[in-house]
Amino acid sequence: MKLRLCAMACAMTGLLLTGPARSADLRIGTAAEPATFDPHFRNTTPDNSLRRHVFESLIGQDENQKLFPLLATQWRPIDALTWEFKLRQGVRFHDGTAFTAQDFIYTVCRIPNVPNSPTSFALYTRGIDAIETPDPYTLIIRTAAPYPLLPTELATFGIVSARAAGGMAVRFDRAGCNGVSSYPNSALFDDGTLAMGTGPFKRAEYVKGDRIVLVRNPDYWGPRPAWDRVIFRPLTADAPRVAALLAGDVDMIEMPPVQDLERLRATPGISVVQVQSNRTIFLELDQTSDQPRSIAGAAGRNPLKDPRVREALAIAINRDAIVRSIMNSSAVAASELMPPGFFGFNPAIHVNYDPVRSRQLLEQAGYPDGFELVLGTPNDRYIHDQKVAQAVAQMWTRIGVKTRVDASTNSIFFQRAHRNEFSASLLGWGPATGEMSSPLKAIIATPDVTHGFGTFNYGGYSNRAVDDLLIRALATIDDPGREALLAQAMKVAMDDVAVIPLHYELTAWALRSGLSYKARADQFTLATDVLANDVARGP
Repeated sequence: MKLRLCAMACAMTGLLLTGPARSADLRIGTAAEPATFDPHFRNTTPDNSLRRHVFESLIGQDENQKLFPLLATQWRPIDALTWEFKLRQGVRFHDGTAFTAQDFIYTVCRIPNVPNSPTSFALYTRGIDAIETPDPYTLIIRTAAPYPLLPTELATFGIVSARAAGGMAVRFDRAGCNGVSSYPNSALFDDGTLAMGTGPFKRAEYVKGDRIVLVRNPDYWGPRPAWDRVIFRPLTADAPRVAALLAGDVDMIEMPPVQDLERLRATPGISVVQVQSNRTIFLELDQTSDQPRSIAGAAGRNPLKDPRVREALAIAINRDAIVRSIMNSSAVAASELMPPGFFGFNPAIHVNYDPVRSRQLLEQAGYPDGFELVLGTPNDRYIHDQKVAQAVAQMWTRIGVKTRVDASTNSIFFQRAHRNEFSASLLGWGPATGEMSSPLKAIIATPDVTHGFGTFNYGGYSNRAVDDLLIRALATIDDPGREALLAQAMKVAMDDVAVIPLHYELTAWALRSGLSYKARADQFTLATDVLANDVARGP
């Protein structure tokens, strides 16, 4: 829906952003709601964004995903299979208990044991073979093979308090977690009861569907946040989200609708920041089910197992038209799972729009009359996600694959996708590590608990050549050599149409005048990065 800015401005004369409710309150309207307060349940941008306010990692990432010290002050490789991490002393969790190496071990033990996690963080812990603690503030982490990405992957998950959770761990190795007899009820993490992190903010209130309220942690070890209180309000519909900003009900919104960006920039009292994100929007196809529930007219077969059918669907999509007409040029057409400029991008990969060849491939595969398909999509997670899905459905229908869109809110959609209810799904991935191994491990690699692969591979794609290249890359210390292997693995996967990339999102935030924000490639909305001229930042 197009927002009628003039009409709203006339109805609210003089309202434009007279300031926040309190001088040190920050009110943010979010485009999607976290599913939980549990920092290890769902590996998605809304959940990870909230997590960073409360639970800290050993290592931080700036707006360009460059690493910096956080709970670890320094780290170094001792040899090809061993890393040493020195931990920050004097840090306390929100319940007053001291942070030590045992909390890291407990966290690593807990991550693969979170029940029903739809997108497990285990892909970032499986490289750890053993952990030793010579003293409470030193970690010696051993890996089974050289693992140069270990520091990067330790920046992707938050550390929980072992004492608050009631389960100290004294040793971790492949034999198991010594000292952890059980894990607390997941509901206590879900509702925030056990939201005991070391972060700059503490949980104050959590009302699903309405608000999340955080308050400043007075005992935070680092720079004092500029805000006494942060209120996140889920405003998943575009027009109400912008209306809330213009009415002064919130001070900042994420993902303002792309069709309104220029008018927002021209509105007195409003500023807009925008950046190329690392997020790829793509389609995942069920390549394992013999008789998928959401396919008809294919003589009881699964046509998506045939690479000719997958290629037909891929080249039937006019990505430039979607970027131009639906995304209002706030996206870039994609041929692989990371944008240009990121580590592992392969410039040799191209996908050309060719509906004539699409029909030829369908006929060659034995589907001259096409078939029927249901495309699942969230309707409140990515920029114009439902509209993009509808455009894809129309393009597929034109080549004979009659497609119906099934849209639902992101919390419901991801549960359904995890249960493989759809033969085709519209999804997005923003790599927490900022390089190509992340989407390869999570989306493309054969599901494998041992390696932590395939945690987001809902389609069940499997290609041993891709897996072997990925495993070699993850053990390659030399950066150019590792990048070449990752680029080669992506080329093999895209030649096989493992998934169908659509576009890379550009991400924007709109703020009241007087506020500034460091636009982030990972799309996180972090209150710590919002500054105001009228709010002093303490030491």
